[in-house]
Order: sequence, then C-alpha cells, then structure tokens
Amino acid sequence: MRVVSLVPSLTEAVARSAPGALVGATDWCTHPPGLDVVRVGGTKNPRADRIASLAPDLVIANEEENREADLAALRAAGIAVLVTQIRDVPQAFGELARVLDACQVASRPRWLDEAEDTWSCLPEPETRRTAIVPVWRRPWMVLGRDTFAGDVLSRLGVDHLHAAHPERYPRIPLAELRAGRPDVVILPDEPYRFTVDDGPEAFSGLPCALVSGRHLTWYGPSLAEAPRVLGRALRSAPA
Repeated sequence: MRVVSLVPSLTEAVARSAPGALVGATDWCTHPPGLDVVRVGGTKNPRADRIASLAPDLVIANEEENREADLAALRAAGIAVLVTQIRDVPQAFGELARVLDACQVASRPRWLDEAEDTWSCLPEPETRRTAIVPVWRRPWMVLGRDTFAGDVLSRLGVDHLHAAHPERYPRIPLAELRAGRPDVVILPDEPYRFTVDDGPEAFSGLPCALVSGRHLTWYGPSLAEAPRVLGRALRSAPA
C-alpha cells in the first residue's frame, strides 16, 4: 500500500501500525517525531498535484478537518479517498479500525487495544465540573455540540457549557464567555496555540487549565494516555 494522510492523528496511527505504507502527509503531521515522508500542504489546502505524483493507493481524510472540494478533486483524478467521521470516543475506535483495515494492516495493533481498554475501564468521575473550551482566538471560538473533544471531556467529568449550542464551533463574544462563570476554562495548545502568556489573561478571575491539544482532539495512539495526561492538567487548575 501507498498511503497519503491528510489528518495528523491518522498519520500517527498509520505510521505506527503500517511502517513504510505512508508516503505523504500534511505539513501539520508532527507525529511520530522524525516522520520522513513527502509533505503535501495543509489540511485545508492540500496540494492535489503533489499527492497525485506520489501515486497513492489511498488517501485518508476526515469530514471535519478536510474540505469536500479538495477531496472531490482527488477523486476526480482517480485517487481513492477514505473519509472518516469521528464525533465521540467509541466512534474513534471504530473508524481507526476501518482505516487500518483499508491500509491492509495485517493484525490489530497493540496500541489500539491498549487505548480501547483504557477508555472502557475508565472509572465514573466522582465529581463533575463545568467548562468553556476555546479553540480559537480573534474571534473567540469554542467547542459546541457533537464534538470528539467534548465527548472526551465528558468522560473525564467535565461538562462544557456550549454542548447544546446549534453550531459545533460557535463564535462567542469574550464577555459572554466570561459571564458563563465556568468552573474552569480549558485552553488547548491546538488548533490555536494557547500558552501561559496567551489566553489565561482574558479570563482573569477564572481558573484556567492549559492542556495538550494532541490528547484532547487527536484520535490515534495518544488515546491510550489521554485520560492520564488530561486528568493531570485539569487537576492542576486552581479551584
């Protein structure tokens, strides 16, 4: 198989499970470290000509991260495209298995079993907290309804305040976000790179937790350690 991945988390999953199959990935595909494949542009602006030059048997994509127009152009060029849809943790495991099967991975990888066991054995949270979860700034955008990251947090005892919003990633004015008075403001380092100096100052007086975006939003090998890594970051936020 010759595979091109347009999704960072799926890139990591394929690279870990089918060494040598991956021939192309986006500029944003950072894992595994040292990945040596042809870079084909961004998730939102992949280079169709460069992808075609790699003669892939399969391009793997995601309905949220990649644009339909780009995927249609690849199909029009005669390239097979597998599009995943992942809105919660159980769906992530099903879609990961589908991707690896399409990539002709001979046997189920150990990391996938370990990740699924980790989440299936997760204890019921003793307490629950409310949160807002910005994913972008200028303008402020937050997690809304029906998101993978929202489901991850819910399973860890965190209910984000915009889970019932009609939009999946609504734009909410900062004053309105602050007025919600959540128990914690969760600031991931992707897609917007919130840092200790960029983000918490906007929520003065509210506890803030800086978390790993890879563990909050990626569906791949990082799922095995996500509950531990995210749990530690959430516990570190001042009450």
